Amino acid sequence: MALEIERKFLVTGDSWRDAVELETRMLQGYLANNQNATVRVRVAGDQAFLTVKGMMRGASRSEYEYPIPPADAQAMLAELSVSPPVDKVRHQVRCGEHLWDLDVFAGENAGLVLAEVELEREDEPFEMPDWAGREVTGELRYYNVNLARHPYRHW
Repeated sequence: MALEIERKFLVTGDSWRDAVELETRMLQGYLANNQNATVRVRVAGDQAFLTVKGMMRGASRSEYEYPIPPADAQAMLAELSVSPPVDKVRHQVRCGEHLWDLDVFAGENAGLVLAEVELEREDEPFEMPDWAGREVTGELRYYNVNLARHPYRHW
């Protein structure tokens, strides 16, 4: 079973911008969401993925991700998404031994910047960057599936 262990933080300031290693525009929509699983389609640059994520348990959940043709992903976003797609640019920034994903949201979620660090185990130590603010792991409103339905702009 694939397992995702991830911690999420609000981002403060923009000192991280000088350390960006890679940036990718992403559009992602949700095809299904219930108490057991979420099904997402994502276009990331010139690649696309179908992802199934399980329910959160602490900072962990099952995750299965499969590459799909970008044209299929675009069609799914247009035809099957249950809410407007989430639009963001993902910036990858290294801090210590970890590569962090910083998502700068656009559209209805503009103004929100979140950082995520993926871990091998929930108790794994990691270096906390100075731009990482309050931890929001487990706060459901910050998960992309909820940002699609209840955008940051309307909080």
